[in-house]
Amino acid sequence: MRSVLLATAIVALAATAAFADDDIMATRYGNTVIAKSPNGPEAHLYYNADHTFTGKVIGMSIVLKGTWELKGSQICSTYDPPPPGMTNPVCTLLEAHAVGDTWTSGDRTVTLVQGIQ
Repeated sequence: MRSVLLATAIVALAATAAFADDDIMATRYGNTVIAKSPNGPEAHLYYNADHTFTGKVIGMSIVLKGTWELKGSQICSTYDPPPPGMTNPVCTLLEAHAVGDTWTSGDRTVTLVQGIQ
């Protein structure tokens, strides 16, 4: 059950993107994407301009890392190693969001916050 909740939280993190000029990911760099499931873990993800990412699942000993790439209107994340219950790559549709935005993705609340948290 936790694996499924973790997987859905991570998909929510990858399902949104920031928007700035030519780089839709620009507002994610140096900031934190937080996904909270109503009955599951909270995940924090940090994207870098060099197409790498790191992250963590709060309250669990799970560290996230890997690479990301844009494929059309999707972001595809390749985890190293993949979290329990997931296979690589994880590709999801992008939506533009600015720092301070909060939105829902399925049953999760997702927030793009300033800085690394």
